[in-house]
Amino acid sequence: MDSQTLALLMFPALFVLMFLGFPVALSLMSVGFAFGLMGFKFQALLFQFTQKVDSVASNFVLAAVPLFVFMGSMLERSGIAEKLFEAVHIWTRRLPGGLAVGTVIMCIIFAASTGVIGATEAVVGLLAIPPMLRYGYDKSMVCGTICAGGSLGTIIPPSVVVVVLGPVADVSIGDLLVGMVIPGLVLSLGYIAYITGLCILKPERGPRIPPSPDDPTFREKLAVTMKAMVPPLLMIFAVLGSIFFGWAAPTEAAAIGAATSVLLVLCYRRFTWLTFRQALLKTLTVTCMIMLILLGGSLYTGTFVALGGMGLIRELIAGADMGAWGVIALALGVIFAAGFFLEWISIILIFVPIFLPLVKAFGFDPLWFCMLVLLMIQTSYLTPPMAPAIFYLRGISPPEITLGHMYRGVIPFIVIQLFVAGLIMAIPEMATWLPAQVLGFK
Repeated sequence: MDSQTLALLMFPALFVLMFLGFPVALSLMSVGFAFGLMGFKFQALLFQFTQKVDSVASNFVLAAVPLFVFMGSMLERSGIAEKLFEAVHIWTRRLPGGLAVGTVIMCIIFAASTGVIGATEAVVGLLAIPPMLRYGYDKSMVCGTICAGGSLGTIIPPSVVVVVLGPVADVSIGDLLVGMVIPGLVLSLGYIAYITGLCILKPERGPRIPPSPDDPTFREKLAVTMKAMVPPLLMIFAVLGSIFFGWAAPTEAAAIGAATSVLLVLCYRRFTWLTFRQALLKTLTVTCMIMLILLGGSLYTGTFVALGGMGLIRELIAGADMGAWGVIALALGVIFAAGFFLEWISIILIFVPIFLPLVKAFGFDPLWFCMLVLLMIQTSYLTPPMAPAIFYLRGISPPEITLGHMYRGVIPFIVIQLFVAGLIMAIPEMATWLPAQVLGFK
């Protein structure tokens, strides 16, 4: 059997292992090793694998992963989210669908504070679901708001997803973090506009909360806002501002964020050694998982390339005569479909190394393409059957919320995400303009 045929067979072999329930990291390593053994001499395979292990272990950029995870873990366990929830909702509660709008704003702030997607959805969901149900909000809209808002951590900086995507795509993490700002804000505004418009047209979907005699005064609202929102916003500025103004590299900014999260917890008098220990354990667990999958993905793609897989894919695409935009549509379609079944890190490690060289060959900006990949990954968070966002919500939702409510609720938000992806395709400057202004990216 020739090497290119072996490379082509790596995909079905990988999917079979994963569908049988083998861990993603071990599936990637096993397929990479087995097909490498069939295609090369053992000495050459051993050299390649050793080289890949050294490459992943010595990549200092990946040091940002545990730092961002630790930052999110500290904030998740500190109780800061409750104060943020109160501060946001005292301003939005009188609007049509005000509790849902406030929940999206809360997700934006918390996503920008943590960089960890599951943490945002779990914490915000536990806080927002009870009051929305109590005031008669439509259950499907409640589910869609929590799932879509909780997944904003993919496209709102800082993001652990970007820390993994940058080295794989050979794109600066700083450019990616800055480039995410405009798409992330446009997507968030799209969510808010949809919720507000729907609740104006159909008030029963998200009723306004009636005035109450014990409503806080304007001065009391300002006091609550200053106390609850200003410190987290300062932490966000410490992380993103240090990158925007060139004061720190992304890895250094992640270290600033980790240190600032501890200070923030101390300032709120929520620090305990138990909280600190739990945050460290979660950081260790999540980081080990990500690094092991990264290593497995590196071994898998290294074998695929060495067997001539990239050359075969180029030949197939050239033979199909798809054209530049056809390749973009194929890449995004495959990534979107893969999200039905695979986790985000698997999608990045398997498909980005395959499609990015083709995208570059057609003259497209890799930063722009990475923004589209991030949006497709975020869309995959909401898309059944895998839909991690729905699984997160299922774990924290009350019995009266069913899977049917969840599936119906995410559909409008998936449409909004695809619409924003279309905007970025039509207007590449949405992804590239800000990095050019702030970091001098060309």
